[in-house]
Amino acid sequence: MGKGPFSFRRSGSGSRRRHRKIIVPPESPPPPTSTTALLSAMSPADNASNAMISGGGGGGGGAIATTKVKKKASGARLWMRFDRSGGSELVELDKNAIIRHAAIPTRDLRILGPVFSQSSNILAREKAMVVNLEFIKAIVTAEDVLLLDPLRQEVLPFVEQLRQQIPHKTQPQLRGPAGEQESEMQVPTGRQWLPVPESAEGLQSELPFEFQVLEIALEVVCTSLDSSVADLERGAYPVLDDLARNVSTKNLEHVRSLKSNLTRLLARVQKVRDEIEHLLDDNEDMAQLYLTRKWLQNQQLDAHVGATTLNNLSSTRRLGSTRSGSLVTSNLGDDNDVEDLEMLLEAYFMQLDGTRNKILSVREYIDDTEDYVNIQLDNHRNELIQLQLTLTIASFAIVIETAIAGSFGMNIPCSLYHVNGIFWPFVLSTCAGCFFIFLLILAYARWKKLLGT
Repeated sequence: MGKGPFSFRRSGSGSRRRHRKIIVPPESPPPPTSTTALLSAMSPADNASNAMISGGGGGGGGAIATTKVKKKASGARLWMRFDRSGGSELVELDKNAIIRHAAIPTRDLRILGPVFSQSSNILAREKAMVVNLEFIKAIVTAEDVLLLDPLRQEVLPFVEQLRQQIPHKTQPQLRGPAGEQESEMQVPTGRQWLPVPESAEGLQSELPFEFQVLEIALEVVCTSLDSSVADLERGAYPVLDDLARNVSTKNLEHVRSLKSNLTRLLARVQKVRDEIEHLLDDNEDMAQLYLTRKWLQNQQLDAHVGATTLNNLSSTRRLGSTRSGSLVTSNLGDDNDVEDLEMLLEAYFMQLDGTRNKILSVREYIDDTEDYVNIQLDNHRNELIQLQLTLTIASFAIVIETAIAGSFGMNIPCSLYHVNGIFWPFVLSTCAGCFFIFLLILAYARWKKLLGT
């Protein structure tokens, strides 16, 4: 049975394949979600290949027998494999199978684990590239890409982009007679014919397969971050304007939540940006990411060694092998050419830098709003201090009159007690004197600029 896209296959030591039966409900199927819509987009060959993991049967009374699903192999996880021709399949692989397939150390699998889920890494290995960007966790080789947890909601756009773009981008564009160039400039791999690197004369191809995958991953991640920043901007400015108009506990709580989201989003963007910047600063690391070039060079070298061994007695064949050796040498001499990858990374570095600047502009607006609110609070605080000072001056004036009234309230003999009609004139004159003292102290406070105008 041929392997089509989304066919399940178990790999790893000691794993077996077991057929199982599933229950087909009689009622109509539920409306498709994002995951079911992706699975329904498979070709008939894909659906035929999926029959290897499921089977249905019916009895006379409509009863359907079911079997228990085989337990996953120890350490096996769900991966999606895309090859350079556009084919895809869902597989379950354990650590040993992945290490044998991609020739990567065990620590690279830990980078793709949940412990480093918030980190961003693009690591170059001898035969693979380990990509850990936000929610995209993949192992890319010159022939295929293994994508971890492909059915997650945030990973589905990346899967869809791979399905749409990889079959088109991997087709080389030839100039001149197609038959001659295909016979002279292509190398057999045992499974398919692949073009030699772009430096070969007469061949103009797209980016290598691994860079196509990296470009799609960066595009999906940058689009996701841009969308998050846009949502943050739409929610930030109304909240900050409400806080500027009314400083309340509710508005302050909204701003606190906004700042927390902004800090997390800025850290995510900064991690991806720093990883790209790290690659741009190291040409050796970028050269190690040219997996297709190294893969083709190894194949050409093997073909050259085989041709030299078989035809070492013929001078004409030796001349042809010498030409082949010069082609290999020229290809090996281009290892320091990282212009394509550098241009690719610079483009997304600038996009991430623009996203980072948007976040910084929102943070500056938050800081400006907080400064404005603090100025408002300081102004209110100053007004309260001035009011308190005014009331203190008034209290001092009233205390003088209270002291006079208290002295006359004592049982001390005084001749004024026997004077008729002196009470109200005395009270009014005392109040006028206290009020004059109040105005005098108030004018002094204004003269010293302790009170506002």
